[in-house]
Amino acid sequence: MKQYKVAILGATGAVGREMMKILAERDFPVGELHLLASERSVGQELDFRGQKIAVELACDAAFEGMDIVLGAAENDIAERFAPAIVKAGAVFVDNSSAFRMDPNVPLVIPEINPEDVKWHKGIIANPNCTTIVSLVAINALNQDSPIETIVASSYQATSGAGAGGPKELMAEVEALREGKTYQPKVFQYQIAYNVIPQIGGEAFEGYTSEEMKMQNEGRKIMHLPDLRVSCTCVRVPVVRSHSVSIVVRTREKISVERAKELIANAPGCRLVDDLKNRRYPMPLETSDQDTVFVGRIREDLTSDNGLNIWCCGDQVRKGAATNAVQIAELVIKTL
Repeated sequence: MKQYKVAILGATGAVGREMMKILAERDFPVGELHLLASERSVGQELDFRGQKIAVELACDAAFEGMDIVLGAAENDIAERFAPAIVKAGAVFVDNSSAFRMDPNVPLVIPEINPEDVKWHKGIIANPNCTTIVSLVAINALNQDSPIETIVASSYQATSGAGAGGPKELMAEVEALREGKTYQPKVFQYQIAYNVIPQIGGEAFEGYTSEEMKMQNEGRKIMHLPDLRVSCTCVRVPVVRSHSVSIVVRTREKISVERAKELIANAPGCRLVDDLKNRRYPMPLETSDQDTVFVGRIREDLTSDNGLNIWCCGDQVRKGAATNAVQIAELVIKTL
């Protein structure tokens, strides 16, 4: 099997480390792996397949000879290095939001629109984590009847804010247990024993940037230019795995039984829907794996063609790192 030269930009962060783990788990044909980060991380050694690999400085010259670059850095870093990556002849699979809405850049969830990889011009964008979890859960319905509107509320884990999120949650719980105070640094407010109904800055008519992603990205991924989405994103005191409550309204009515059949057979999904025996998707069960669990499927009582759906998925893996590696697997089939 042909081996490929792979680089991870932002390798020392939570998503970058997870990318390394998933490359190994999925037996991706890595001939050389280069771990790139800022100057303060240079020389740090990380484990990959039982070997120690030293972190290198992220610079234009670092991408020479690479076949694939997995991006796990912020927007400004992705924008800074994208021209050098493309010039070097590598394919940049970027997890930031920098290129998601660029009409010349495919935005891909492999279970939904793998064919879009074929028209890339050197950059492929990885969607938002909540968008990935939600669309994997409901895309099978779109195959039966086009989805027209989505009303969603997300319950997003603290790890969605980076490695510091869970640490802050645990530190606050410990401080409160001891009767001490704790000044939040990662989140604007205390997250322990609380929910914060804002993720992202204001973007449109009171909706945040995070909330608008599901509509804007969903239109592009599912090829539904008229899709309308109303979303509320909430940070909850959960360590890992995002949950989303979704009302899906389709052009033609889809019965609950048919919806369960479609979702049970959809790639990347697992139907967990047994209210009587209290079996439904939850963050603890869906963490550290790549399947989106879907359940609580029932008719929407406010519309004729609507369904209520609850789903959970690991936002660090399927919502970020795994989806990027899956895209890279599609890419190497074209190289």
